[in-house]
Amino acid sequence: MFFGRDYYLDRLAELLSKPTASVVTCRGRRRVGKSTLFEEFARRNGCRFLKIEGLTPGRRIRDVDQRVAFGQQLARQSRLPEVVPANWPQAFQLADSVITDDGWTLLLLDEISWMGAKSRTFAADLKVAWDNLFRKHDRLILVLCGSVSSWLTDNIVKSTGFVGRRSLDFVLPELPVSDAVKFWGEAAARRSTREILDTLAVTGGVPRYLEEMNPALAVDENIRRTCFLPDGYLFADFENIFDRVFGRQARRKRQILGALADGPKSVSEVADALRIERNGTLSADLGELDTAGFVAADRGLNPATGEPALQTRYRIKDCYTRFYLRYVLPERERIEKGLFDAAPLSSLSGWETLLGLQFETLVANNFKSLLPRLGLSGVNILSVGPWIQRGGRGSGCQIDLLVQTESSAYVVEIKRRREIGADAIDEVREKVSRLPLRRGLSVRTALVYDGELAPSVVRCGWFDFLVPAEELFR
Repeated sequence: MFFGRDYYLDRLAELLSKPTASVVTCRGRRRVGKSTLFEEFARRNGCRFLKIEGLTPGRRIRDVDQRVAFGQQLARQSRLPEVVPANWPQAFQLADSVITDDGWTLLLLDEISWMGAKSRTFAADLKVAWDNLFRKHDRLILVLCGSVSSWLTDNIVKSTGFVGRRSLDFVLPELPVSDAVKFWGEAAARRSTREILDTLAVTGGVPRYLEEMNPALAVDENIRRTCFLPDGYLFADFENIFDRVFGRQARRKRQILGALADGPKSVSEVADALRIERNGTLSADLGELDTAGFVAADRGLNPATGEPALQTRYRIKDCYTRFYLRYVLPERERIEKGLFDAAPLSSLSGWETLLGLQFETLVANNFKSLLPRLGLSGVNILSVGPWIQRGGRGSGCQIDLLVQTESSAYVVEIKRRREIGADAIDEVREKVSRLPLRRGLSVRTALVYDGELAPSVVRCGWFDFLVPAEELFR
C-alpha cells in the first residue's frame, strides 16, 4: 500500500537527469516509510534496487556481525558468494563490484547508524569508497538512510568529509491527512468523518500503523485491538522503536517525553518537571527528539513585537507517542492482565476529552492543508504553531494554532465535540482580547471543527472562517 510522497518521488526523479552519480541522505521516525519510498521509486523508474540494512543494535552485536550481515544481504541480491568482509573498505568494494553501468541502480544503506555504530572509521571509510568507487558509476543513486537522525546528521549530513557530495537531503514526515485517508480505499466514502479522524488521531500519518487498521471494523474496536490488547501491534511498538532508535539514551529521552505528555513546555519547565538542571545535554536531547519526529519545537513570532518569542516550547507532535504516553502506558498493567479484552473504550473516563486533544495535535501537524482554507495560498507565512502566553491576573491565553502573516494574525480554534455551540465564540473572543498585537496587525478568526455546529455560530458571523474537518481530506 503506497500513497502520496509525490514531492519526494519527483525530487528523486530529477537525479536521473544528472550525468553523474548522486548521494541522498534521508532521516525520519521508524515506520514512516523511508525504505518503502526508495523501493517504490526504483520500481517506478526501472532502477535496480539493492538494500542492505544494519542489524538492530544490542550488547552482543559487534562490528563483525554487521559486516557478516552486509555480506549475506549482498549475496542474496547478487551473484556474489556469501563472504565476510574483513573490514568496511572491503565491504564497500564488494557492493561496488555488483553495480553495473548498463542501467540505473539505487543502493540503499538502510539504518546506516546501526551499521556503523561499532566502527570508529565507518563514515570515513564510506567517504573514501564514494570518492574512489561509487561516484565512478554515472547511473548510481546511493541512499544513506536512518532513524537515528543525530548519528546521520553528525557523521554524514554535517560532516566535512561529505560537504559538496550530497545531492539531496530530507527528513521524511508522516503522510498528510489527505494521503493517509487513502488507506481506507473506497471504504473511506462510507465512513464518517469522526471515525476517520479518531483513527488518525491515534496513528497519525504513519503508514505502518495505518496498515494495521482494519477498515471493516469500527474505530473503537481497531484502537482496542491494536493498543489495548497484550498482543496489539501498537501496545508494544513504542518501546520497540524508542529503544532501537536511542539505545542507551532511551531512558533519559523517555523521561523527557513523559514531562511533555501533559502539555508543551520550555527547556526550563522540562528541567523543573524532571528536577534536573537546565543544561546543554537537555537541550540536545530535545533537539534529537525534534529531529527524530517525536516532538516539535514551537517558537514562532511574538504578535506584540514581530520578533521571535523569547522561549521555544516543545510539544509531542507524534500522535501515536502522545496517545501511548497519555492513555496506554498508564493502563499497561491492566492491559497485560487482559482486562480490556471486551471493554468498550468509550466507557473509559475522559475518553472524549482525550480524543479532542489528539484531534488538536492532528490538525496542528496538518497546518499546510489548512492554509488554503484560510485564504492563505501563496501568502508569505511568517509563523505558524500553537501559542502559549503566560501571564498573571488573567492575562495569559493558549491558542490552538496561531498563523501570522505580515499584516494579520489568524487565531485558529480547534474543536471536536458532538455539538459545538456559542460558547466556542466566547472562548475565542476572550483569547483575542488577551492577545497583545503590534500596531497595524489585523486579527482574523477561524474554527476548525468536527461535530454538529450550532446554527447560532454560523449566523453570528464572528468566525471569519469555518472549516469542517473533512476539508482536510481533500
